[in-house]
Amino acid sequence: MLSPSLKSKLPILPVAAMAALVLSSLLGVGLVRVAGISTVQQADAATYASRLLRFQDRSDGGIDVLDARSDVLLSTVAPGSNGFLRSTMRGLVRERKRQGLGPETPFELLGRVDGRLTLLDPGTGRRIDLESFGPSNSAVFASLLPPATGDAHVAQR
Repeated sequence: MLSPSLKSKLPILPVAAMAALVLSSLLGVGLVRVAGISTVQQADAATYASRLLRFQDRSDGGIDVLDARSDVLLSTVAPGSNGFLRSTMRGLVRERKRQGLGPETPFELLGRVDGRLTLLDPGTGRRIDLESFGPSNSAVFASLLPPATGDAHVAQR
């Protein structure tokens, strides 16, 4: 039991709210466990196309996107345009610099048969699921993939 002096110092409403928060958290975790809901990410679908990419800054502020295997120019990003590609690559390059890595290792772009796109940085192990940023943003990277060959089917979202 609480002493009378401590009882008068503890406001009832905030203590009851904290107790309700703890109780609801415990109940939520228990329900998730009992229901068998998994925290494991869905497995990746098969890859229908992939391309190793290099991104090179240009003196005019643009970016050249090259196929890393053939050094063929795939696209040029005009200065000040395509903020999604710029910010995505800026974040990946920043992580490489933080880990003391250079631009030698190309990035890998994977197109999945279920329509998802994944950008991997083999140097740092970072992964970006591009479809999470909406169709117009992921389309920028999708245009860098080689065309599907054979019976490859790409689901449209």
